[in-house]
Amino acid sequence: MSQLSAWDHPEPLALATAPLPEYGTGSLADLLPTLAAGMGVPGMTAAITELASVDRACVFLVDGLGWEQLRAHPDEAPFLNSLLGSSRGGTGRPLTAGYPATTAASLASVGTGLPPGAHGLPGYTVRDPATGALMNQLRWQPYTDPRRWQPYPTVFQLAHDAGVHAAQVSSPTFQHTPLTKVALSGGSFHGRLSGEERMDLAAAQLAAGDRSLVYTYYAELDGAGHRYGVASDTWRGQLMYVDRLAQRLAEQLPPRSALYVTADHGMIDVPFDEEHRFDFDTDWELSAGVALLGGEGRARHVYAVPGAANDVLTCWREVLGEQFWVASRDEAIKAGWFGPHVDERVYARLGDVIAAASDDVLIIASEREPKESALVGNHGSMTPVEQLVPLLEVRS
Repeated sequence: MSQLSAWDHPEPLALATAPLPEYGTGSLADLLPTLAAGMGVPGMTAAITELASVDRACVFLVDGLGWEQLRAHPDEAPFLNSLLGSSRGGTGRPLTAGYPATTAASLASVGTGLPPGAHGLPGYTVRDPATGALMNQLRWQPYTDPRRWQPYPTVFQLAHDAGVHAAQVSSPTFQHTPLTKVALSGGSFHGRLSGEERMDLAAAQLAAGDRSLVYTYYAELDGAGHRYGVASDTWRGQLMYVDRLAQRLAEQLPPRSALYVTADHGMIDVPFDEEHRFDFDTDWELSAGVALLGGEGRARHVYAVPGAANDVLTCWREVLGEQFWVASRDEAIKAGWFGPHVDERVYARLGDVIAAASDDVLIIASEREPKESALVGNHGSMTPVEQLVPLLEVRS
């Protein structure tokens, strides 16, 4: 049941109060173009003006390592916390992930240097206008042609074409996935199972060129947060391990190098009760007039049956508007949620109604999304705990 009835008419959150990502100056989409511009790659812009150019750059992306969670755990991550003052070129400030703050969207923003409205992965699940079905952009199900879905070249590919040594060091599982193809391909891929092997090989790949752009990735912190929460012993143990990995890589940097530790999003634990988890599958108000429910619990795309979009928007605002920013597709685009512009091919992938959580709440779907609905830690929206990510720097 909803916490509020539609007849209560709560005052909805003003869309202008949503804290927009810093597209064009300090978002994840600006990181690789800034580094590549410093290496002389044509067409790249140094949008993050605080970063000094470097010949060899390694980006270590830790899935789920939010700025606020890192600062809250100095004992578990002493090395990373010692670098907080180095973040964003010594300003001590974080980057923003981009909306939605979710892995598929963020990794595509990192790799392409584009916000979600351009690269076209604007959520965990979105409707494919060609088929009318929901498409999971993390698992790439149902399969669709990756180049149709995301046609832009990656920064790695552009760097490779410009003579920069570009390499990705990650789990072998990711080598041939469609998400890797559209977001992170270009140069060479090196699969290694253990975190230590990845750190060692990333350092070696940095040294392999006079100009090098290297990317490495660690996923298990995010998994621990989803399953057990960011307050759990398991999550804290994973953070301790990440801290050791980052220090291991930092200690091996070749000359003229910089290491940047960042993340795709933060995370928030959401209590398991009806006040914090609204169940779409059992709530007649939220489900009325809805053909498809996309996105994830804190960043929903809502696709209305033909002719019902305005009614769905009105109902969702009345039921959820004190705890979610609820916008129509055009309102969200105009507000810049997905970046300064949305490509024509991306427009219909966005929900008729888009709901972004402001409080520690979720819109679950217990029947159609049982696994996702059981997660402890969640992310996706524009709150600081989800949006803010570090850009910690070590230079040799």
